[in-house]
Amino acid sequence: MAITPNSCNYRYLLIYLFLAFSLTAFCPPTLIKAAEKKQTHTLINLADQELLKMNYPKADSIYTQLLRKSPDNPELYWKLARLQISLGESIPSEKNDIRQQHYRKAEEYARTTISLDSTNGKGHTWLAASLGMMADNAGTKEKLKRAASIKRELDIALQLNPNDETALSMLGSYYREAANIGWFRRIVGNAFIGEVPKGNYELAEKAFRKAISIDPEIIRNYHELALIYIKTDKLPEAITLMKTALNQPILIASDRKRLEEMRKLLKQYSEEQ
Repeated sequence: MAITPNSCNYRYLLIYLFLAFSLTAFCPPTLIKAAEKKQTHTLINLADQELLKMNYPKADSIYTQLLRKSPDNPELYWKLARLQISLGESIPSEKNDIRQQHYRKAEEYARTTISLDSTNGKGHTWLAASLGMMADNAGTKEKLKRAASIKRELDIALQLNPNDETALSMLGSYYREAANIGWFRRIVGNAFIGEVPKGNYELAEKAFRKAISIDPEIIRNYHELALIYIKTDKLPEAITLMKTALNQPILIASDRKRLEEMRKLLKQYSEEQ
């Protein structure tokens, strides 16, 4: 039987071709997009795992590869900021110029995160971290200049996510640094560069305690809080914290240095008792 424009079979053929064209035209892009999203998520997880293994070049390679495909993904930028800070901390302190290069890159990545999505808390967290790291080896005057910016970014990060362990840890350090500024430095700071950071050991302790409760594996928090307890003559509490820290996994290169310092402190105070 011949198929003519007026035949029923012809109409069925047209309907079939229309449906086939529709499926070909619309379903594959949807499926492809879903597959690409899943692949991106898998690769980000893989890069995160390499970061935890401290295989920084491999992590950098994966993040950068993904960034070429998704240049507007804010998650990739803050994770690259975190990676750059980890790289900087892995370099010996005597090579400060190289360390600073990584921290400046971290700042750029973090600011890009915020420019893409100002509600991304991690962007603010790692911007604060990069600013803090760049000021770490600076003089008191430079630290005081950067303090307001660091505190502002931490406040925003914690408004967006009150349980951001990294932001809480840095806030604890901020309060600890503020508590270490004596009355003379406060007078000098207020006279020459404006307001000096406000904070005390109680606020620092509260921030570190909350950070530890959220993630009990982070060595930094035990070390920083132990230093506060040593400073405030709470030696038993400091010793307990440092002993607990020795059982935590090494997650970043600077953990080794902190563990080494805590072992020395434990030996020193055990000999004094």
